[in-house]
Amino acid sequence: MRAPGHLPRSTRRWRAALVPAVRSSRNFGYRVLVLVGLSLSLGGCLTHARDDNGELAAIPADYRQRHPIVIQEADRSVEIFIGSGRGGLSAEQRADVLAFGQAWLRDGTGPLVIDVPKDTPNARAAGDAAHEVHSLLSALGIPANAVTARPYHPRDPRQFATLRISYPRITADAGPCGLWPDDLGPSVKNKLYIENKPYHNFGCANQRNLAAMVDNPADLVQPRPETPPYTARRSIAFDKYRKGTPTATTYADGDKAKLSDLGK
Repeated sequence: MRAPGHLPRSTRRWRAALVPAVRSSRNFGYRVLVLVGLSLSLGGCLTHARDDNGELAAIPADYRQRHPIVIQEADRSVEIFIGSGRGGLSAEQRADVLAFGQAWLRDGTGPLVIDVPKDTPNARAAGDAAHEVHSLLSALGIPANAVTARPYHPRDPRQFATLRISYPRITADAGPCGLWPDDLGPSVKNKLYIENKPYHNFGCANQRNLAAMVDNPADLVQPRPETPPYTARRSIAFDKYRKGTPTATTYADGDKAKLSDLGK
């Protein structure tokens, strides 16, 4: 007769084989849960939604982030029209060259390049004008090694070949504008309309115009240092202050604005 709780040998073998399998399945399930939790935590870091095509659909609400102003180096150029029967520069063209040379002295970041047309009806006259441009730039104090001349052929033979002067400088730019990735009207697929967010092209023209109007692109990044005070006016004001007299400036009656007597 078997003692209570005694199992047959076959049952004990089956149980011994079953216990490691159960433990292995538990470990496998635990590992699956850990991997699922890790994937969910990493998925929470994804902040950009994607549309049906798999492209990023998240658009910043701030127009300064959608259309940032970029500081970069770009060419500034001026074109001079030279006829085939005249090799010199007119008075207005000489003034343009002098103003362009002064601009290079102020904000140029590279050499001045003169593009002279070649194998065109006005090629000889343009060559003579290029020599005069060299003389004008030299008169401004621009060194000769800072000016380079190179020939070019017009892409379109119908286009009039001009004498071009250019140099690189630091500029500000934004855009391109006119991009409409989404519909402006109400639609189920238009997330911007449903979420009441500005459309993609909103503010682009304002950013582009601001970048074009700014005189010094560095002003968009940092303020300029203060200029020294006007010493002459400051000395007069301090002298009046020491004497106890008013420091305000007094203007004569003749300097005041007058209304016109026309029609009286």
